[in-house]
Order: sequence, then structure tokens, then C-alpha cells
Amino acid sequence: MKHIDIKVTGKVQGVFFRASTKAVADQMGIRGFVKNEKDGSVYIEAEAEQFILDAFIDWCKEGPDKSAVENVAVSDGTLKDFRNFEVVKKNLLW
Repeated sequence: MKHIDIKVTGKVQGVFFRASTKAVADQMGIRGFVKNEKDGSVYIEAEAEQFILDAFIDWCKEGPDKSAVENVAVSDGTLKDFRNFEVVKKNLLW
């Protein structure tokens, strides 16, 4: 099991990116969360086996139909043992 942090930039808000990410993550058995960031990007934390995460990253580079992904930055993180995959609706700091 591995944990990665992903930052997706481009036209990724207002195009069902979070909902699509959850659907894909659920299908792949990935645990973690996805949320919109104030700067217009989408931030994802994901946990699964490496080969599953590799396929998930490939999906993130494409995104849903109406998105226009410009960049996907991936970094390793500390395993948090998430129970499921969630969409974080609001950032309380905004």
C-alpha cells in the first residue's frame, strides 16, 4: 500500500472533476479524498497498490470530458489508512 498526493491544474473546477475522480477511485478500490483548491486546482490524496495508483495518475492526466488538464504533479506521502474515498465539498479556510 502506498500514499500519493496529486495536484491537478488546468480547467479542472466546474467540470465534475471531483465527482468523476470519486467514481474512478471507487471502481479501482482507491482510498483517500479529492477537493477543490482556492487557486483553481484540484488536490487529491490517494492510497492503493502502486500499479493501481499508476493507472489512476494516467486517468488524472485525462480527467472527465469537459476538463482540460494542464499538469499533474505527484509526490509521495505518509500512509494515512483512509477507510474510503470522499469528495471534500468545502474548504473551511476560504
